[in-house]
Amino acid sequence: MKGILYNETPRHRDNFIKLVKSGYYNGTLFHRVIAGFMIQGGDPDSKNAKPGQGLGTGDPGYTIPAEFNPRLTHKRGALAAARIGGPTNPQKASSGSQFYIVEPEKGVHFLDNDYTVFGEITEGLDVITKIATVQKDHADRPLKDIKMTVKIVE
Repeated sequence: MKGILYNETPRHRDNFIKLVKSGYYNGTLFHRVIAGFMIQGGDPDSKNAKPGQGLGTGDPGYTIPAEFNPRLTHKRGALAAARIGGPTNPQKASSGSQFYIVEPEKGVHFLDNDYTVFGEITEGLDVITKIATVQKDHADRPLKDIKMTVKIVE
């Protein structure tokens, strides 16, 4: 997959670039995949996770303030920051590392202006669906690990 990062969300863009350049994401898993919704990754705890181990709570130790923009929506291929939901995070601050990519053609617009969209996949959209439809366990973790390598191409 190839994508772009949005200048309208500079904190998220710059954080993602910093993590990519440091190799942070390399070897992490797409640890939560839901067909018709999204694929999620970026949990550092997933690098050495054992089969069936619960994932989704790891982070680099910080959050990023929300950067909502009504023009940046949860369309197919949107790259958005995961976050803790509910009353413990009223500012809707984003995870410092976890992200998801929107899978369905129609998007998931009920998340617009609720989670920060900071980029989009522009090539390889079919890969998102291939990942989203693999066999998974009760926690939506793929039965076979799907590791990522992320790099910046300028």
